[in-house]
Amino acid sequence: MTLQRTPLFDFHVAHGGRMVDFAGWEMPVQYRSILDEHKAVRRAAGLFDVSHMGEVDVRGADASAFLQRIVTNDLSKMTPGRIVYSPMCYPGGGVVDDLLIYKRGDADYFLCINAGNIGKDLDWIAEQSVSLRKPCGSRYDVTIANRSAECALLAIQGPRALEIAQSLTPGFALGSIKYYHFAENVDVAGVRCIASRTGYTGEDGFEFYHDPSAAPKLVEALLAAGAPSGLELAGLGARDSLRLEAGFPLYGHEITADISPLTAGLDWTVKLKKEGGFVGCESLAAELAAREHGDTSLRKVIFFKTGDRRIVRAGAAVLDASGAKIGDVLSGTLSPVLNEAIGSALVPRRLADAALFTDIRGAKIALQPVKPPFVQPKK
Repeated sequence: MTLQRTPLFDFHVAHGGRMVDFAGWEMPVQYRSILDEHKAVRRAAGLFDVSHMGEVDVRGADASAFLQRIVTNDLSKMTPGRIVYSPMCYPGGGVVDDLLIYKRGDADYFLCINAGNIGKDLDWIAEQSVSLRKPCGSRYDVTIANRSAECALLAIQGPRALEIAQSLTPGFALGSIKYYHFAENVDVAGVRCIASRTGYTGEDGFEFYHDPSAAPKLVEALLAAGAPSGLELAGLGARDSLRLEAGFPLYGHEITADISPLTAGLDWTVKLKKEGGFVGCESLAAELAAREHGDTSLRKVIFFKTGDRRIVRAGAAVLDASGAKIGDVLSGTLSPVLNEAIGSALVPRRLADAALFTDIRGAKIALQPVKPPFVQPKK
């Protein structure tokens, strides 16, 4: 299979990026070292190419109502310029994907979706646009368009991200963009961008959606502007360790077609009482009811640290005090800030607070439950 490349492939190679296959894309996992890149984001700022992410327009008279039906979160209070994070579920409650939903207007939204799920998500959304019906019985008036090939995406993250990016944006006050908001037609180093403020690292920062042809110009401008402040290029390795320190889920790990948002601890994204319901609502309501009745068959995603530098890899067995396997590790890495192994695991809900262990080459390692984030961002 031929791997896809972002518009910055040559840039990454020229800057020493170690390229790997990620969800069918040839992406930099690191430049100098994951440890250094991670610390740069926590200390100053890091610059990520996330152009592999997908962008989808959802437009039409019924765009708002349709999106309400296919995601678990409540979009009814969104205003233009707002962003909402939400899972999108199958009828059984498992997760199709987790999305960022951007509202331009009542009839105009765009979605940012995970790179490995672009085709699957598009098929699912298109299928729902045909199968779901309005209360009157008619189909939703929506059009769905894949804009992924028309969009490049850079993210600058860290406590100095604002001052660095603002130096290239004299005509617009980036600080006026609130958390989980965005602005259109922002000139960044002469490149017209959609500028948003979400982040996947636990630090403050901005995302710049722009024309792919302008990506080399924009990345060079940001890198040059940020170098005196400690900005470093950061790859997928640091992106993963940063999101895990922040306690954010990654599709295919903490949320999957078999792990619901409720199992993953994303209860705040599941609005069971929103008007009209949503795909998966009945199954998630049943799961919540079972939890309240103490159903011992339910599972739970937990986060842990170990007090040990040895990384607990995804797929490792979680053991109880007797040594019996009771679950599986979902994600694991070394926290560069805590200097110990951290991770997440799927275990029986009834045992989530029990003594849990794993085995690393014959050594019994305790998994100490932690309520994320592991690291608080600098203000």
